[in-house]
Order: sequence, then structure tokens, then C-alpha cells
Amino acid sequence: MESVQNFTEAEFYEATFDSRAYIDTFYSHPGGHEGENYLLFVLQQLSGTFCSGKYKGQRLVEVGSAASIHCVISACAHFDQIIMSDFAESNRQELSRWLRKEPGCFDWGPVIRQVGQMESGRNPVQVEDLLRARVKSVVKCDVRLENPFHPSTLEPADCVITSLCLEAACKDLPSYRASLGNVTSVLRPGGALVITGALGETFYIVAGQRFSCLHLTSDDVKKALEDLQFSIVEFNILKWDSEQVNHVSDFDAMFYCVAVKSI
Repeated sequence: MESVQNFTEAEFYEATFDSRAYIDTFYSHPGGHEGENYLLFVLQQLSGTFCSGKYKGQRLVEVGSAASIHCVISACAHFDQIIMSDFAESNRQELSRWLRKEPGCFDWGPVIRQVGQMESGRNPVQVEDLLRARVKSVVKCDVRLENPFHPSTLEPADCVITSLCLEAACKDLPSYRASLGNVTSVLRPGGALVITGALGETFYIVAGQRFSCLHLTSDDVKKALEDLQFSIVEFNILKWDSEQVNHVSDFDAMFYCVAVKSI
């Protein structure tokens, strides 16, 4: 397990994180990295959540988008405005390149087509155009701050999504709980939090560089949410085959959670 002293915090990402290598490695195929199997699981979960019609509104905020759009593909049809965010400038630039259709930007076509097939054959070109139209900004965020978007203040959101962010940003459980509170402060009462993450993970590797993760259990996540007065609607787990050797990370399972903020 990573020691607190050696934990790779936000500034380390700013200096070393290879954003393009990250998405090339983990998101080039709907199945995700060949040594992992979580991407298809997450896409299926997100599709089920947003196609249910229960979660929709004016504004969705994704906290810690990294350089990936996968979390907002299913959601884009149900929210008028989407704000994406990340601490690392390289991640924000990579997202902006795709939004502007710059030459050489990452090809999200295979993942978008997979989501379209899940959702009664939604036209992938139309999905891509709609997503680009509804992402209104890509902003800097720091989950360690009481207002993660300081010096800006965002209007209350109807939905907040965060994926694989807090366990990479927080070196211990107290900071995880505090950051979860910071992230959800932008969510209106009655709004929905969609959170995905890794359980039992201590590291992952991008382009040969090792990054730390906070070792979490499902009870850690549930307790943090309950203490913040969230009602957990669903909490689903995809367990990793422990017999397989994974050279890019060491997670035991992935979780997908939907929770509603108390009024």
C-alpha cells in the first residue's frame, strides 16, 4: 500500500500525467484495457441510470473528468448544460481538442457507437454532435478545496458525476470524506450523485509512470455518503478475477453508485 508521504497528489499529475497515453491505453476500445474489464461495465451502468428517465435537468457537472468523455455520453440527452472539469491542464486541453474537432484528437467513435447500441440504436453521429453542443465549458477543479472550482462559483447542479477521481486525489480517508463533501456541495438538494471508482486499489500505471490510489472498501464509500446525508439508490460491484495478473493497476473491484442528496 502506498504511504501517505509518497502519495502522488494533484501537483504530481500536473507535472507528469500523459493525458493522451491515458485515453489511448484505457479507452480506445469499449471493453477498455485488455488487462481490465471495467469500461463496458461502467458504460452499461451509466446507460441504465440515464435511460431510466429518473435523472434529468438543466445542469450536470462532472468532477475530475480526466481526458475522457465516457461518463457523459449517456447523460447528454438528459441535461441541457454539461460542465466538465479536471485539475491537470493537459487533461482539460485534451478534452477541448475533441470538443473543437481538432485534427488528431482522440477518436471516441468506438465507445460512442457502443453506447448507441445499448440505447436502442441511438445514432452515434447525432450523439457526438449533441454531446459537443451541451458541454458548455471545461474548467479547472481541485477537490481538496471547499469550493473545488475556486475562484469561480458554479450554479447548483441537478446531477454530479465523478469517476476514478477521489481515490486518486485523496491520500487518506479523512481527506476522501472531506473531498466528497466538497464535490457534492455544488449539487442541489434532491439532486443525484453518480460515482464510480476502484475498491482495493493502491496504484495504476500510465505510460510507465505509477500513480497512487487510496485503498477503499465499499463500506468506506457508503459510510462517507451516509454521513453527508445521501440516500444510496444503488451500489453495484464488478469484482476483478484475482487469478489474473494485472500490470497496469491492482484494484479488487469496481463500484458504481447512484445516491440522492437529502432535501
